[in-house]
Amino acid sequence: MPSNFTAIFDACVLYPAPLRDLLVQLALTDLFRARWTEKIHDEWMRNVLNNRPDLTLEQLTRTRELMDSHVRDCLVTGYEFLIPTLSLPDPNDCHVLAAAIRCNADVIVTANLSDFPETILSQHNVMAQHPDTFISDLIDLKPTRVLAAAEIHRKRLKQPPRSVDEYLETLLKQELSISVCMLRELYDET
Repeated sequence: MPSNFTAIFDACVLYPAPLRDLLVQLALTDLFRARWTEKIHDEWMRNVLNNRPDLTLEQLTRTRELMDSHVRDCLVTGYEFLIPTLSLPDPNDCHVLAAAIRCNADVIVTANLSDFPETILSQHNVMAQHPDTFISDLIDLKPTRVLAAAEIHRKRLKQPPRSVDEYLETLLKQELSISVCMLRELYDET
């Protein structure tokens, strides 16, 4: 049975493939409900295409479709009317907060914490968390399930395949230092 704890993923955590793939794999554990919007998809995809000319819109659309088809009830709709009522340091982030409010999210998972001040988010019973904090909290809660999800993610990496150490190094590059330390301990125990 899925948890009622709900997390909105900001585009910045969906942009890097290793982090996006881990977060989506973790969403499949039912430890939380992962949510995003078409606008969030558009944002991460546009940024990837701008910075990665080796990737195509078709490839990213396939990723988007796989995400939407595998993560239960992930797309938030009907939030747009809230956007003009919100104020954030970067007005372009108001759509993320609006979606969070619309789906009663508990947390916005973002690397851009300064864009989501606690003073504003607390008015809507939402908090912002860095992905490292979010993932390490999941590890604290259900270490075996998170390790199993990480192992599925690691084994899917085939170009090139990655050892546990190489995989953890990849996650370290995603600024997941706390989570990597915790995962390393779990790997060492197995």
